[in-house]
Amino acid sequence: MEASNRAEPLYLDDLSVGDVFISETHSLNAEQIVEFASEFDPQPFHLDAEAAEDSFFRGLAASGWHTTGITMRLLVKSFPLASGVIGAGAEISWPQPTRPGDVLQVTSKIVNITPSRSKPDRGIIVVECITKNQEGNVLQRLVTKVLCFRRKD
Repeated sequence: MEASNRAEPLYLDDLSVGDVFISETHSLNAEQIVEFASEFDPQPFHLDAEAAEDSFFRGLAASGWHTTGITMRLLVKSFPLASGVIGAGAEISWPQPTRPGDVLQVTSKIVNITPSRSKPDRGIIVVECITKNQEGNVLQRLVTKVLCFRRKD
């Protein structure tokens, strides 16, 4: 299954290993980066383009948590689980910084499905979410366990 911006809710029974979901896009600008950083990650390389030039990033860079927040928004809209995207753990990496002017898009792939033995109404799915920019550069890799429910009879 490959889907983009699905409207109908998905249940455990609808999913298969290998299913891919592609999000819409989100354009990021310097104002959004500074606004997020001002509230949640106030470091010079997220707040001030001039100060960021002398940093590890060699220019203004979005907080990794900002990239994660955008990823979550795009994921929720493109992967409409019936009971919501309820995380049960994750591994995350940011191979390169997210910059002003980047247009983010998330491709999510089901890599594992484990039905619960003790609670037959649910299972855990493992989803790999790759956030790329307009040039196809990987900005974030998120591998997350998500609680997923079966349809009620």
